[in-house]
Amino acid sequence: MTLKRDIYDEDHEQFREVVRAFVEQYARPNADRWSAEGKVDRWLFTKAAEAGILGFAIAEEYGGGGADDFRFHAIMGEELAHNPVSDGMAGIALSNDIVIPYFTDLTSDEQKQQWLPGIAAGELIVAVAMTEPGTGSDLSGIRTSAVRDGEDYIVNGSKIFISNGQNADLVVTAVRTSDDPHRGLSLLVIEADSPGFSRGRNLDKVGLHAQDTSELVFEDVRVPAANLLGAEGDGFFGIMRNLPQERLSIAAAAVAASEGVLERTLAYVKDRKAFGKPIGSFQNTRFELADMVTATDVSRAYIDRCIRLHSAGELSAEDAAAAKFWTTEQLVHVVNRCLQLHGGYGYMREYRIARDYEDARITTIYGGTTEIMKEIVGRGLGL
Repeated sequence: MTLKRDIYDEDHEQFREVVRAFVEQYARPNADRWSAEGKVDRWLFTKAAEAGILGFAIAEEYGGGGADDFRFHAIMGEELAHNPVSDGMAGIALSNDIVIPYFTDLTSDEQKQQWLPGIAAGELIVAVAMTEPGTGSDLSGIRTSAVRDGEDYIVNGSKIFISNGQNADLVVTAVRTSDDPHRGLSLLVIEADSPGFSRGRNLDKVGLHAQDTSELVFEDVRVPAANLLGAEGDGFFGIMRNLPQERLSIAAAAVAASEGVLERTLAYVKDRKAFGKPIGSFQNTRFELADMVTATDVSRAYIDRCIRLHSAGELSAEDAAAAKFWTTEQLVHVVNRCLQLHGGYGYMREYRIARDYEDARITTIYGGTTEIMKEIVGRGLGL
């Protein structure tokens, strides 16, 4: 029941094939090792840059692909989610969708020349650090401080749940430069080799085991004032500017993940037999799958509409929040019901559905929890 899609052209579909080939060549052979080690090899980023799937939105003059078209982001997310080979590839998608826009949209010409060529080549791995041990979605609660000292800022504090944290060379860090809840936030690019910067644990998560997620600590880290993104006090607005794309990326991947889970489950119920016939022939199985396939097709049409809006610069924060909470909650439901249809085998990690179950759960949390997304949508209704 897959709906015909008309949002992509030939260039987009060629890019899809490049992503598929890259995953097969570099991710599949290393997937188990990366999962066991808790992070990917640094060479993955340079190989991704060479293949044109990292930094494709960076201008050509800085070594990027010059393809400032969100549909390329959506295709990459779809490919990685639909038939997941290694969640380690999430670090590449994270860089493209979430972190690189800070470097392309909020930097001065000098900063672009300083950082973008290395990012486009995959030689400088990037991360963004907002969440702290005591605050998550409430950015006004950020306490990591940056105190001006001549031509530098002195940064103290800690961050947690930072994707790419173990590998990152440049960390876009939300810091507090005054006591004002929002105008007191600023964004500093902190280089990982700065004295006083340290990486804490590579955190042990329920799923996404190959995607490193870290604690970061700042102890009297001296950061040049030239590393400030935008003006002092503009950090909150810089973060808000980038969040709709982050949330739409998560939503698009969630729909693709639901589609992949349903395809694999359909194949399973056609093959698995009970009481002498395929379990797919039972009315309950047909009804369950009919519900989930229809709901996922509806969400696919919805997300494609959101992709069109974002590509036209018309996607609102409320649109992105609604898309994010709807599709991720749906993914968790689909994976849960499909695991049930696998019976006892669904609980075995040798079956993909068990790992889908582990990996799906975080989607309703990262990028803004479902509860925060509903709050944004509700406020947009004038409530």
